[in-house]
Amino acid sequence: MKTSVDITGVDFRINGKLTYSEVPSSLPNAHGLLMNARFIQGIFDDKEAPDRFARFGWKTWDPDRHTNELIQSLPMWYGYGLRALTVGFQGGMPVFTVENSSIDNNPFKDSGKAIDKAYLDRMERLIRAADAFGMVVIVSILYQGQARRMQSGAVIRNAVRATCRWLRDNAFTNVVIEVANEYNVGAFKEHPLVFEPEGISTLIEMARGESGGMPVGASGGGAECSREVAETSDVILVHGNLTRRQDYYRLIKMVKSWGLSRPIVCNEDSPCFTQLDVAYHTHTSWGYYNNLTKQEPPAAWGIANAEDLFFARRMARGIGIPVEPLEEDKQYILDGLQGRWEWMGQRWVRLTAEFPERINLVEFFLNGNLIDTAYQEPFYVNYEQTWIQKGVSTRPGDQWRAAVHLADGRVLVREEKVEA
Repeated sequence: MKTSVDITGVDFRINGKLTYSEVPSSLPNAHGLLMNARFIQGIFDDKEAPDRFARFGWKTWDPDRHTNELIQSLPMWYGYGLRALTVGFQGGMPVFTVENSSIDNNPFKDSGKAIDKAYLDRMERLIRAADAFGMVVIVSILYQGQARRMQSGAVIRNAVRATCRWLRDNAFTNVVIEVANEYNVGAFKEHPLVFEPEGISTLIEMARGESGGMPVGASGGGAECSREVAETSDVILVHGNLTRRQDYYRLIKMVKSWGLSRPIVCNEDSPCFTQLDVAYHTHTSWGYYNNLTKQEPPAAWGIANAEDLFFARRMARGIGIPVEPLEEDKQYILDGLQGRWEWMGQRWVRLTAEFPERINLVEFFLNGNLIDTAYQEPFYVNYEQTWIQKGVSTRPGDQWRAAVHLADGRVLVREEKVEA
């Protein structure tokens, strides 16, 4: 292994050096952080009905190709400052399309003691590729969307043991373990061993021992953090879903007030990348989460659209990595109407901007008719939450227009025609 991750107090070190200190232009306050992205579907498969994921331009579903394309994207992300990615053995939820309860993405055999070899091969390939590029993989073991496939607490304990022993036996040095993704939500209610702070804390301690001392934590639901779980963890994992900057700061402030002197890592939030401002100001790490491009298999793992690019550029600037300014007409994009992202006549339309804080509101027009107005980041049509929106029916030939009302009084117009 070429890459080793260690923790000193609140800071991360890679190969003994504070992260980002190897970047000549880096800002001192960024040293020790671990900026990351939720690429939770990195080894995804579906044993129930895999053919339904032959979509978005893919003629057949191929889980190995899916992982390989993620691997190929890593150097691009590294160049902008990304140093970690969260990947799950049980994946995550395709929020916009396929009902998660119908997906069988559980690699753990009935007893939990064995893990599907194909999943292990993909995860190993990904961890070793990240190692070669100087990156960390946050390996997530349990996901609530697959909890009903775990028949008992014994199966869960066995799955955690088997995963951590596999990580230990492979002598990986660039891994942080997330025992459960949002341990206190959804179907985890069926398993108090995961759902309750006392239970997940026990699993964290088990994972630490079985892995030979790899850094371990577990994330709770958006804007939540249990002190008991934080005290048990080596890395305090939090999620920012549902929050905006003030509420997200309040979460970080609360956790810091406990005085635990260990790193705080948000490894799931939303496309609200202005949250990066809070992360840099509080010396905490932040994780980008794009439901559409990164959680709908087959994912577009590279810097796939405007949101991805704008996040990458803001991340780089906060670290001190130089990026050339964009002309203003490239800073505001009517997104979701281009290319692959269509499902059963639905698209997910939004206005993305490199500096969302410069926008007062966005009006969306379909064929000349006002259909929605968005007042806050992310500027979605059919906004529901910071990380989710409803699709909108649109057909080839439809004309879309976004009127972007800026804080300085100007109105910019962005137009797109839906392609056949």
